[in-house]
Amino acid sequence: MLTVGTEWLVEASGCDAEALGDVERLREVFARAVAELGLQVVGRPVWHKFPGPGGVTGLAMLTESHLACHTYPEFGVAAFNLYCCRERPAWAWDERLRELLGARDVRVRSLTRAFAPAGGAATRAAAAEGAPLHAARGGEA
Repeated sequence: MLTVGTEWLVEASGCDAEALGDVERLREVFARAVAELGLQVVGRPVWHKFPGPGGVTGLAMLTESHLACHTYPEFGVAAFNLYCCRERPAWAWDERLRELLGARDVRVRSLTRAFAPAGGAATRAAAAEGAPLHAARGGEA
């Protein structure tokens, strides 16, 4: 199987409603994840604060893929999605979201994206060595 990345789906509940409506607090979550995992942001992250007591949506394009979040202050819930096309250690989602958002419960699921290669010789050779797909294409991430 050729691994093309890992995706983390994260739900944090019991969060502080004020933190979930605070773009700066969420920027800090992104900044910590990026720094601690050695990720590289492409351009500037995009943030949208919904009116009134609404939540925040954020998206950072990464050379490794993307980091996204959406918050629901009215329910005390935040959802995060991190996809990396290269192997990365698991980030301390539970610890960080408790610290930065006051989460009482954090659920983390990870999904390895992989497939059986049907491509050319470089793709099959990379799969045999366990290399990520971008290596077979000569790309960086």
